[in-house]
Amino acid sequence: MKHLVLVLSFTLCINSIHAQKKDDDTSKNAENPVEFSIDSSRVLTLDKTIKTLYRSISGGKNEKRNWKQFKYLFKPDAKLIPSGINELGQYMVNYMSPDDYIKNSGTWLEENGFIEKEIHREIDAFGNIAHVFSTYEAYLTHDQKTPFMRGINSIQLQFDGKRWWIVNIFWTQETKYNPIPKTYLPNNY
Repeated sequence: MKHLVLVLSFTLCINSIHAQKKDDDTSKNAENPVEFSIDSSRVLTLDKTIKTLYRSISGGKNEKRNWKQFKYLFKPDAKLIPSGINELGQYMVNYMSPDDYIKNSGTWLEENGFIEKEIHREIDAFGNIAHVFSTYEAYLTHDQKTPFMRGINSIQLQFDGKRWWIVNIFWTQETKYNPIPKTYLPNNY
C-alpha cells in the first residue's frame, strides 16, 4: 500500500509518467460512444462548483471522466498545484494547467479507478472571492471501506456575477508526520 501511495502521489502530483490518450471524450466501445457535455448549472453556487470538481475526477476503473466539465470549472490560466515530498525528502510543488492535469493523470485515473470524496469543508469568503479548505479521502473503488489517501485541497475561487470559477487548487496529502488537524476533519473522526 505504501508503494501504491508513493506511485500515485508522484503520478498525480509531480511526474508525467502516464501519457494521456487522445482526448476525444468517447468510450472505448466505438459502437456505443459516450458523449459528455457541459452543465453550466454546476457552477452557479460555490457548493455545486466544489461538488462538480470532485465528481469530475472521480470514477471507478475504466470509467470515463467528463473532462469537458472539469475544464469548464477553471478560469483561463488557472493552476493545479500539488505539493509533496520528493525522493530526496524535499518539499516540492508542481504547477499544472487543467489540460496538464488531464494529460498527466487522466489515463491513470481511468485505468486504475480513483474516487475522491470531500469529508469536511471550511470556507472563507469576502465579496466575490472565496477560499475553501476541502479535506478529502481517496479510494480506488466505490466499495472500498478504508481510504488509501487523505489530504486537503486549498481551493481559491472567484464569482464573476454569474458563476463561480476555480482560480487555483493547491493541495497536499496527509502523511504519518503531517496528519490532518482535527479542525479540518468531521466531528465524528
